Amino acid sequence: MQRFGRPLILSLSILGISAFSLLAQTAPFSSLSQKAKGRGAVFVMTNDAKRNEVIVYDRATNGYLTEAGRYDTEGRGSGGVIDPLEAQGALTLSQDRSVLFAVNAGSGNISVFSVRRADLVLVSKTPSGGSQPVAVTQLGNLVYVLNSGGAGSVVGFRLDLGAQLRPIKNANAFLTANVTGGASIALSPDGRFLLVTERLADNIDAFRVNSDGTLGPIVVNANLAPGAFSLAFTPDGKAIVSETGVAGASNASALSSYTVGNDGKLTPVTQSVPALGNANCWNVITPDGKYIYTSNAGSDSISGFAIGKGGSLTPIGSTIVGNNPAGSTNLDIAISADGSYVYTLNAGTGTIGMFRIEDDGTLTSLGQSGEFAKASGFNGIAAI
Repeated sequence: MQRFGRPLILSLSILGISAFSLLAQTAPFSSLSQKAKGRGAVFVMTNDAKRNEVIVYDRATNGYLTEAGRYDTEGRGSGGVIDPLEAQGALTLSQDRSVLFAVNAGSGNISVFSVRRADLVLVSKTPSGGSQPVAVTQLGNLVYVLNSGGAGSVVGFRLDLGAQLRPIKNANAFLTANVTGGASIALSPDGRFLLVTERLADNIDAFRVNSDGTLGPIVVNANLAPGAFSLAFTPDGKAIVSETGVAGASNASALSSYTVGNDGKLTPVTQSVPALGNANCWNVITPDGKYIYTSNAGSDSISGFAIGKGGSLTPIGSTIVGNNPAGSTNLDIAISADGSYVYTLNAGTGTIGMFRIEDDGTLTSLGQSGEFAKASGFNGIAAI
């Protein structure tokens, strides 16, 4: 497997060109993901406290999965039972899907893999710069890590031509307080802002990204509804946030969309549209920016919304567009690179939920795949 290593990156290095910067400038995210159905792969992370691994599933053209291998991160996860990291982004693919980042919450570092569909090669392992890394975001050659332990923090790195992470001097910032529950991190498509959700404090923090990769002062946006959790950007820069809702309430989860002002302040576009499910903690946007799907762990369901001009959100059909078997506890969620399939990490049953995306945004269940230990601390899913 070493034969493929980093040929594109290395060839560009001869010219002194950053492969990732070049990609960001010439191949927008959406253009990499047109619906040309082909084979791909799905990745899930064990988060095992003794030996963290990434399990790879080969994806056939019809969306079905077959386990293809397991890869040691050479780090330690946090262990646990159901959703111990309480975050989205534990497994993150680079824009061009040539690199996979995996957090090692137990050993406090980030593993970087070179990706060729269902094959991985461990390229590097780097300290996260804080305690208990739970999520990663990347844009061009900029990478930021969210550390949720201790004094919660974000730390910046540059992804060099050899897929090594190099810390950016003074590119670190703290969240609003200790133990605020940092749950999600995302760079805006134009690279101007870094947003972080604080699950326990119910804040959305904004940091301006300076030209040298350092971060401006924190701008705290109090979320207007309870339970801010995962956050994702549409291709045109609207921020969409999953909200778990009032604790203990039935079907209280919701979804909100925001514009980000030049001062880092968020302005609501659609406020708390009901997801009609429980524990909506994860969301994922289709590559073309038309739809967003939320994973409702407390009700084993998936809600779907159309994303309109300006970031408005409209339910698809009756809102619930997919269901996993009872007890699935579907956590994180991912979409294939061709925008054809949705996959959910079902921690309760030790499976992956498989769904085909229809032209109108509705989902057709393809059943379950995989067979890993139930309630064993798995966190993180990504797909190409």
